[in-house]
Amino acid sequence: MSIKKIDTKSLDDILGKMVETVGRSKDEIFQIGEECRQDYESLSNELKEIKLMVSNVVDENDQLELKSRFARRRLSEVSQHFREFSEEQVRDAYEAAHDLQMKLSVNRQLENQLRTRRDELQRRLFSLEEAMERADHLASQTTVVLNYLTSDLKDIGNAIADAKQKQEFGLRVIEAQEEERKRLSREIHDGPAQMLANLLLRSDLIEKVYAEKGTDEAFKEIKNMKKMARSSLSEVRRIIYDLRPMALDDLGLLPTLKKYLATIEEYNMGTSIHFTNIGDDLRLPPNYEVALFRLVQESVQNALKHAQASEINVKIEVKKDFVVVVVKDNGVGFDVSTKKEGSFGIVGMKERVEILDGTVTINSKKGMGTVVIVQVPLLVRR
Repeated sequence: MSIKKIDTKSLDDILGKMVETVGRSKDEIFQIGEECRQDYESLSNELKEIKLMVSNVVDENDQLELKSRFARRRLSEVSQHFREFSEEQVRDAYEAAHDLQMKLSVNRQLENQLRTRRDELQRRLFSLEEAMERADHLASQTTVVLNYLTSDLKDIGNAIADAKQKQEFGLRVIEAQEEERKRLSREIHDGPAQMLANLLLRSDLIEKVYAEKGTDEAFKEIKNMKKMARSSLSEVRRIIYDLRPMALDDLGLLPTLKKYLATIEEYNMGTSIHFTNIGDDLRLPPNYEVALFRLVQESVQNALKHAQASEINVKIEVKKDFVVVVVKDNGVGFDVSTKKEGSFGIVGMKERVEILDGTVTINSKKGMGTVVIVQVPLLVRR
């Protein structure tokens, strides 16, 4: 299958707009984080004041309760021996007991209102803490993306001498970015977003549980919320790992692939993934390592999502002048001569390999599994 050439603007212009857009996004995320911090500080101060007011009202209610008890006792005494007291003394005893009871009732209502406001502030502070953490995390991710756009992609752009090739590659970058955004959007929506929505629902439930079942049950709900938060954090970390494993820069392609495939096997129970390294265990140029990692990642994800494979074999052979990667699965297979509408995975793989002047061969038949073979010449000295 040949890739259709599409005219577009120069890669430099595209990268400039991408850098500008990501830069604005980073500023907006930072601003959101700062607004959350200001709200957090304001609500924290209000919470301190509310807690102090609750303490004062509780002390005042205790004093009023004692006074009211003595007043009711006095009124009972006067009522039982009313002939021994004047009409004015009886009236004073009644009014004193009534006034104290009314003050106590008003103060109790105030106490309930203050406690409700205190609980509401605590919930909002908890939500703001999560929002600040997410904002900091997104700002960090955006910084990584911005650095990537201003370094790696510009290096690639400088390496492309022909303006036409710059335009074509720029379009491919945009298409790949949009496809990645769609995938991330689905993963975040189905994973962390759902978990965070459940956390909000559970946080609303805690107040009801506290009111109906007491402190112990409320604490149980809080513990459940913490478990859900940990699960959400784990899912976010997995998504970040899929974006770009940091080990790729530190350890190189082979150790990172081994770790990545082991992690994917853990996340996909019932599927066996085997990794074999043949040849030299050497570092490759960064652009080669990134491209080959993405090729293996795409092939394995296709085998898991589309081929429904129960066994996947990944083999990589690094020689002096070339690298060969083979990904084989026992899945349902497909007709390679039929192009599936809306599918860009295979096209993206071919484009990545073409950038490295390599070749990719895909052999598959329905019911017979799929074999992806990538061969890339090492034209750059290591």
